[in-house]
Amino acid sequence: MAPAPKPLPVATVDSHVHLEIVTDAAPDSDAVKQILDDAKSAGVDRVVQVGYSAEQSKWCVAAAEHFDDRVLAAVALHPNEAPVVADLEADLKVIETLAAHPRVRAIGETGLDYFRTPPELRKRQQDSFKWHIELAKKTKKALVIHDRDSHDDVLSILLEVGAPEKTIFHCFSGDVEMAKICIDRGYILSFAGTLTFKNAPTLRDAVKLVPYDQLLVETDSPFLAPMPNRGALNTPAQIANIVRAMAEERNESVATLAQAL
Repeated sequence: MAPAPKPLPVATVDSHVHLEIVTDAAPDSDAVKQILDDAKSAGVDRVVQVGYSAEQSKWCVAAAEHFDDRVLAAVALHPNEAPVVADLEADLKVIETLAAHPRVRAIGETGLDYFRTPPELRKRQQDSFKWHIELAKKTKKALVIHDRDSHDDVLSILLEVGAPEKTIFHCFSGDVEMAKICIDRGYILSFAGTLTFKNAPTLRDAVKLVPYDQLLVETDSPFLAPMPNRGALNTPAQIANIVRAMAEERNESVATLAQAL
């Protein structure tokens, strides 16, 4: 596990976590509480627990119910999950039911992933993405997008069917030009530990452009631990390191940025 960082001067939020993978424990377990306590000690007092399957989305809602002042939920079928589930219609029905829960504030993570999905399954993936977009609009909740090797099609589908009022690009991976398009369209860009990687200068250029009201930060725990702990188990506490890196790139005070995020 990545070492505990220096705490932030102002509490902020981790907009994308998978605590069930970090802990391999029940949603009301002491293991989850410990991760949340560690995060709070680092200045991260809230997290958004994000769904990627029907069953795991139930875990997200259960965690949000149990830790009701510290955890919000998002529910969805991940773009790698949607094309291969045995009964897509049944799983989407579960997501639709969960989406009505008051602790569910977003529909996600949905989107497109052409890195792992072969061409013959992409139509099913695109249809699932469109379904989730419509659910977000119907429920008036945010949309959380997973976009891997699929920038053009994600942007095109959002134009085709109409984006929800709050559309979030989780773990933004585009370049400056894509960031400008997203900003112009009113989308929200969430940056993760990848911002700190040596091979990611385009992300550091992009984060400089994003206005406060279109900017989020996330760990995507347990993945993508920021430097200098790349490769370690990531936890929400590491938001403190990501925010500091972000503040340095944007030439802003850490406290001001943490408050805005």
